Amino acid sequence: MRDISCIQCHECALQIDVPSLEVAQKAICPRCGFLLKASRKNALERVFVFAFSALVFLTMSLFFEFLSFTRNGLENSFTLLDSLMILMQKNYHLLALIEMITVFLIPCTILVVLMYLSFYLLKGHYPPQGWRLLRVVFVLLPWSMVEIFLIGALVSIIKILSMADISLGLSFYCFTLFSLFMTIVVLHLDKHQFIQLLANTHSTQAATEQALEQLVPEEHEVIHNKYSIQSTWALLITAIVVYIPANTLPIMTTRLLGQDEPSTILGGVIVLWEMGSFPIAIIIFIASIVIPIGKIIILAWLNYTVQKPQYGLTIARIKSYRIAEFIGRWSMIDVFVVIVLVSMIQLGDTMSIFPGEAIIAFCGVVVLTMLAAMSFDSTLIWSAPQPTITTDENKDDSDHSRRS
Repeated sequence: MRDISCIQCHECALQIDVPSLEVAQKAICPRCGFLLKASRKNALERVFVFAFSALVFLTMSLFFEFLSFTRNGLENSFTLLDSLMILMQKNYHLLALIEMITVFLIPCTILVVLMYLSFYLLKGHYPPQGWRLLRVVFVLLPWSMVEIFLIGALVSIIKILSMADISLGLSFYCFTLFSLFMTIVVLHLDKHQFIQLLANTHSTQAATEQALEQLVPEEHEVIHNKYSIQSTWALLITAIVVYIPANTLPIMTTRLLGQDEPSTILGGVIVLWEMGSFPIAIIIFIASIVIPIGKIIILAWLNYTVQKPQYGLTIARIKSYRIAEFIGRWSMIDVFVVIVLVSMIQLGDTMSIFPGEAIIAFCGVVVLTMLAAMSFDSTLIWSAPQPTITTDENKDDSDHSRRS
């Protein structure tokens, strides 16, 4: 069976022989600095326990009051399940689907699969369909947005504190603990540890070899996405087109005493700033304006540099790629702010909030930029042909190596 202690770096495709790690040790790629592997004490047991705890708190968060809103003697409260029902009753089915998938279904699937894999591996047995399920976990991870929804709820609370009294229900605290344990599970998740354990427990060598070919390429292989550059350009251009209506159309409409007041993303930021809610205005401005534009610019620059090979700035480019990959999800804060406000503030003509036309376009921008980051092949940064430089014979070897 193939030795999988040789790890191919996910970001630069360098092949590295990684020795067995002691507890608290990490293996870092010597070329690009990517974290290859980390050894944590009782990591598998912790993944199982924390995943189970997260599922318990998720279940508890569904049936109790999440938030309540009181203004001029009128009161409204909702649970997380009510939030989905309200969105569907108001015919905002796509928003309900986004909340259900990214906040509940995907995180729940990840936790259940990790518990399943951990349970078998702790007993020293191979879990049926283990290889496929491990791939599913890492495909779904970027689309889990539990912590972003929680931040969106907090922003919503602060945003309307000046207009009404807000009370936190038991569900809010349960959901906070769910988000905390979900984060801990992800921090303890080591892909290569699971790969090694699955390989050690798999009884069929041929099937193991085939699975390893998909998860960990052979030493001589550096697999590039043939259409990576074209796909990334197509997604970025589409995101730019969709970004226009996302910022020019209203993202939210507030009905106050029968009068509708639509607001765009930038308009909402200006209103918050004028009201003195500086931290919230800054958060919304960064998440909804700076991050999407920044991500599009970074990915466009990276894609151009691999299309027209640039000889240098490799470390700067790989760090820029990591930033773009990390920040993309956080633009969803504004979407979740609207979802929470729509669910909470439904007092008829006295005061109600409705999502605007821009909300779907803005979701499209977030999804398209995330897909663009995923389609970009970061190994192309390191695989561009190097220029041939003629050096004098009296140059020392280190100088020649540095320039060639």
